[in-house]
Amino acid sequence: MVKKQIHLGVLLYGCGHHQAAWLMPDSSIEQVGKISYYQSLAQLAEKGYFDAIFFADNQAFKGMDSSEMPAFWFDPIVNLTAISQVTKHVGLVSTISSTFANPFTAARQLLSLDHLTKGRVGWNLVTSMTDQEARNHGMSELPQRVERYKKADEFAAVMDKLFLSWEEEAFLHDREAGSIIDPSEIEPIHHAGTYFNVHGPSTTPRSPQGKPVSMQAGASKEGIALATKYADAVYSVSWNLKQAKTFRAKLDHQIQQSENPTKKIKVLPGLVTYVGDTYEEALEKKAALDERLPIETALKQLSFFTQQDCSNWELDEKVPFLPPVEEFTGPVGRYETVLEIIQDTDPTVRELIGYLSAGGGHFTLIGTPKEIVDQMQVWIDEGVADGFNLMPPTLPGSLDDFVELVVPELQRVGLFREAYSSHSFREHLGLK
Repeated sequence: MVKKQIHLGVLLYGCGHHQAAWLMPDSSIEQVGKISYYQSLAQLAEKGYFDAIFFADNQAFKGMDSSEMPAFWFDPIVNLTAISQVTKHVGLVSTISSTFANPFTAARQLLSLDHLTKGRVGWNLVTSMTDQEARNHGMSELPQRVERYKKADEFAAVMDKLFLSWEEEAFLHDREAGSIIDPSEIEPIHHAGTYFNVHGPSTTPRSPQGKPVSMQAGASKEGIALATKYADAVYSVSWNLKQAKTFRAKLDHQIQQSENPTKKIKVLPGLVTYVGDTYEEALEKKAALDERLPIETALKQLSFFTQQDCSNWELDEKVPFLPPVEEFTGPVGRYETVLEIIQDTDPTVRELIGYLSAGGGHFTLIGTPKEIVDQMQVWIDEGVADGFNLMPPTLPGSLDDFVELVVPELQRVGLFREAYSSHSFREHLGLK
């Protein structure tokens, strides 16, 4: 019996997702402003036959705090374009904010890179999270979540129209007939909506893979509804199997209520791994990072996740009462995870920020390659995940550990490819 093949992506961020990664003696902190660094990480992911590399984004940088990481040094599409020149197979996923981006420009950039790479591009639609970003785009603050998602819905619809506005076959370049194009095959999209008015068509023809793969990462009801309409795959935040089952159930229910009740959407939860030849060795890798955790930085992250000031919370006391998710107006996925960790572990504040220190509360596995693969397979077999989006605590160290130790174990048990058998990102994911 052939086992279901898992999908693997990796979210490249700074010198690793753990907040203490940059403080380690062998950290790559000096490299975060060098394109060769990201190219080498992408090549490492391709060595491990990953489906894709992924860049998140934040369009603001205070530059006022000595501990603030300039992790979004390069625009994601520019970074991925440079990476495309030193890789051949791995998918390339850029985050695009519908709150700030122009859909015509975004579609043109993504299609251009998709042609450049012969179909390796995906895009992750977000609505952004901070007022500071809004102030860089002529706004005093972010619109409310419901409003942001209404705009995101229209943005995604316009993007789809532009992606498919004309085929490359309409580019005739027929010298004898004196025809460069076939105008009958190139139609404007004539979009006139609440937020966007786009005549079209795109200046760039349809992608070699049909259209770039559409990803989505929102965990709110609005985010799940948006994913149901437009996404091929979703990134999710799940601390444990219970939370992963809840998310999958919400997504499946929304699909069943949609106009396309048989639609299949790939689910890729975030995954943090600490790998060693023994469990104790893996645990030591986590402990070494946790010992250097900058408490002030960790509390700022917690304050953002909970949308309240946590700076004066007593570190060795239990976490103060937090309101239920129904009363929360910030980023829902992270907040739900915080509540889940509290319910699971009844932690002190110090323990809570330790759990959140690498990636903010994603599924975290510590152990040998076999122990890690066994737990990954549970999520696959339970149907809550089609693969994972790796969030390495350190870069390149943790990614190298995964490629050299975990990938061979995945291959040994028949869960993962031993070579690329396809070229486009859409083909990697088994999408039509």
